[in-house]
Amino acid sequence: MALTIGVDFGTLSGRAVLVDVKTGEEIATAVKEYTHAVIDDQLPSTKQTLPRDWALQHPADYIEVLGETIPSLLKQSKADPTEIIGIGIDFTSCTILPIDEAGTPLCMKDEFAGEPHSYVKLWKHHAAQEQANRLNQLAEKRNEAFLKTYGGKISSEWLVPKVMQIIEEAPHIYDAAAEIIEACDWIVFQLCGKRKRSNCAAGYKAIWNDQKGYPSTTFFSALDPKLENFVQEKLTEDIYSIGERAGGLTEEMAAKTGLLPGTAVAVGNIDAHASVPAVGITDPGKMLMIMGTSTCHMLLGENIRIVPGMCGVVQDGILPGYVGYEAGQSCVGDHFHWLINHFVPEAYMREAEQAEVTIFDLLSQKAERLRIGESGLLALDWWNGNRSTLVDADLTGMMLGLTLSTKPEEIFRALVEATAFGTRMIIETFRQSGVPIEELYAAGGIAEKNSFIMQIYADVTNMEINISGSPQAPALGSAIFGALAAGSENGGYDQIEDAVRHMGKVKNYTYKPNPEHVTLYDQLYAEYKELYQYFGKQNHVMKRLKKLKNIQSIRSIVK
Repeated sequence: MALTIGVDFGTLSGRAVLVDVKTGEEIATAVKEYTHAVIDDQLPSTKQTLPRDWALQHPADYIEVLGETIPSLLKQSKADPTEIIGIGIDFTSCTILPIDEAGTPLCMKDEFAGEPHSYVKLWKHHAAQEQANRLNQLAEKRNEAFLKTYGGKISSEWLVPKVMQIIEEAPHIYDAAAEIIEACDWIVFQLCGKRKRSNCAAGYKAIWNDQKGYPSTTFFSALDPKLENFVQEKLTEDIYSIGERAGGLTEEMAAKTGLLPGTAVAVGNIDAHASVPAVGITDPGKMLMIMGTSTCHMLLGENIRIVPGMCGVVQDGILPGYVGYEAGQSCVGDHFHWLINHFVPEAYMREAEQAEVTIFDLLSQKAERLRIGESGLLALDWWNGNRSTLVDADLTGMMLGLTLSTKPEEIFRALVEATAFGTRMIIETFRQSGVPIEELYAAGGIAEKNSFIMQIYADVTNMEINISGSPQAPALGSAIFGALAAGSENGGYDQIEDAVRHMGKVKNYTYKPNPEHVTLYDQLYAEYKELYQYFGKQNHVMKRLKKLKNIQSIRSIVK
């Protein structure tokens, strides 16, 4: 038997799966919650209060994931380590950290442990919006070609704005860093001892192009003089493709995980991108939604098209042989958790407890009984900014139509509908730009567990939705890339199509749109589009309010 391991490093936990290479069967799974979770309130070492829009993590948590989940897989399955031919990993991205020459994260060195900028900046760290604005303005002024391949804007979530923030607020951290590296590339470095930067992370998050490389030194210098030789000093021009073998497992990591030294390690990947082969997609026209705290929309194409507000288009960025498109929504599941954590009354909690269901399930049941439009509510799904198609982290959420009779389940349904409208906006933008979308797929916790939400998405988009056959699609996708890294000579595969044919899967049911619901949602979506354009492009009240909030927040911290 030939087996591979996929490890998915998410926002709050790491998840690992052990997969049969010939059948795609997931023999064992293991999950490790991050010890430090998301650091967005206080720095763990000093209890220093962090400003708004910060989101950090501790890299030691990632090593703990490897040290706990992989031995757990072996224990559960009783698999012989000789049967495990490869390991692949994926990460939420853009998640970056500064490291020294030996690869040690600066936050794990005593002299920097109290410095916020020495920690991992998680994908949802949005405190670099000002820097992103300046980058976009300069790129537009200089007519930089790269800007078009990122939908016209570089997000504050991406690598360069985050690095700019480090330079401006903690230049000594920038100077002390031998490298600034994506978390997926750092974990691969820890596993096999080799720095092999992924074309996926570099292409989508670091403004790298397989033909032209990174932006020019003159652009970086104009952005900030300290950035002139940024690529040569802090990154690397050596980029490796997903699916390639990065190296073999080191003696140290073999001892920590229970695997054999030399086990093939795949080049690192991004979680959403790794999910595409997991659902069996190997050709264009099929969009995958990875639905969790946020949603990523992945799509293959044969030619590069310029799509407004897309997160990027990269040759071979998702699967070898195709261009890969990415779009996304910064807040989906986070909306629902926000509502549950702050606005659901105690009576609902007691009702859920008596019915022996989760509060999430109770809200879904209550919301499902509502007719479309019955609540009179309409939301803009920007609680964490807008990733696509406006690419603006300074936008904020909106709920229109509240009255004294508004109930929690009505707000919940409006939030669900808003996220579905946001996805429809993305689909329509791709189609209008000449990128066909003929089939829709979904993966992630929401797709796996909530039929109410998935039916709304089918009705709003007027598309049948296929559901991932695995509840751990990113980890399964990483296991598929682990099989590619091993190669056929070791029991794996040489071609992605062969690996997907054996290991990718979807469930045996789909969500089909209800024609009556489609007609009603067309009416609501027209209103959503009007609000979307007005508050997204014309009226900047949200940004003015956020600026005032941030000023008062800083004053509060200073006091």
